[in-house]
Amino acid sequence: MEKMDEILYDLADLFKVFGDSTRLRILYELMGGERCVGELADALEMNQSAVSHQLKVLKQNKLVRNTRSGKMISYALADEHVKEILALGKEHIEEL
Repeated sequence: MEKMDEILYDLADLFKVFGDSTRLRILYELMGGERCVGELADALEMNQSAVSHQLKVLKQNKLVRNTRSGKMISYALADEHVKEILALGKEHIEEL
């Protein structure tokens, strides 16, 4: 049962990441496609430093990925699972 405990602990940590509304706003913005930090900051009316900090957390938790082109770094959702988690959460909330 230790393996299951480890999985549940990791799952709880993942859900903590989703517990921040700023990170959720960033994830929803990335559902529209790749964005650089400046684009995200403008869209969310936040400063670039705050967006970068949240992107670091999202990347560490494998929810976003980045690609570099010269000095430009673009961010996108890591995979379809992230879209599915967001869509299911939204669907659940709308049922309430």
